[in-house]
Amino acid sequence: MSNVTTNPAASAALTVLRGINTDLGVVQQQVSSGFRIATASDDPTYWSMATTMRSDQSSLSTITDALGLGSSKVDTASTAMDTVVSLLTQIQSKLVSAKEPGTDKDAVNADIQQLKNQLQSVTQSASFSGENWLYNTSQHPSTQQSVISNFTRGAGGQVSLTTIGYDSSQTLMIDTADPSRGLLTKNVDASSFDSSSTSGSTTARNYYLLAADTGTTPAGGTEIAISSSTTDDQLTDMINVTNSLLKSATSADSTLGLMKSNIDDQSDYISKLSDAIKSSVGDLVDTNMEEASVRQNALQTAQQMGIQALSIANSMANKVLILLQSK
Repeated sequence: MSNVTTNPAASAALTVLRGINTDLGVVQQQVSSGFRIATASDDPTYWSMATTMRSDQSSLSTITDALGLGSSKVDTASTAMDTVVSLLTQIQSKLVSAKEPGTDKDAVNADIQQLKNQLQSVTQSASFSGENWLYNTSQHPSTQQSVISNFTRGAGGQVSLTTIGYDSSQTLMIDTADPSRGLLTKNVDASSFDSSSTSGSTTARNYYLLAADTGTTPAGGTEIAISSSTTDDQLTDMINVTNSLLKSATSADSTLGLMKSNIDDQSDYISKLSDAIKSSVGDLVDTNMEEASVRQNALQTAQQMGIQALSIANSMANKVLILLQSK
């Protein structure tokens, strides 16, 4: 039985259409925003998990920047140390050549002084972001360097940072405040290398390679420099001391290389971890565009059918009204 004032069919069609419009609006919002879960009200659990993971990803991005900065510092120091090792090797070769009979030792010494000047220049220029691990002018230098490498989140949500540490006293080549701290400016006891060498009572057997540009020298030592009066025993002492310095510099350079390798490995790991977190967040809250597109098309079709059903229901009431008016 039809009722002129109340149309049950139209009301039912309108109710269905309203539900379709609501679902269609949700799908369209998911498609336009790209998020299946955009706010906490959509799904509190997944939204909370995704928010925490986004925070971790942001922290990883900061760590990546810190690793980049640390890598640049290590690169600068390592490049300088490579040059220091090369220059020390050349100085050692010059000293060895000076032992050849008939060698012009004054000319050889001039070459050695040029190499020592290069050592000064290289160590002074090995500065990055205000830090120089090879050259120091401070009375109380900070030698414990560190680079943030990662962070961990505990079961209770607490965050702790991990670092890659390095003792830069290993690479301190020149120290103007205290020459005994610099590898190239400190005294080295030559007698510990060759007990049979007797350099003479007037010459100390403690040698240092060079004086800092301020003229500061370690007490009780002799700078490695030769002249026509330099004896073979003295040359032997200088060669042994230089060789010791070369070994120490090579070891320090190797340590820097290992640190650089660790930083590169950590950077690669952080990059992969960040990608994994990003993918996991997407699985939790991102819209499946293929599924959403199909659902959107289906709802649009249902919406059109609902409109037609509502139109039919309304037209039926109009026909009944016409019949009543004709009587």
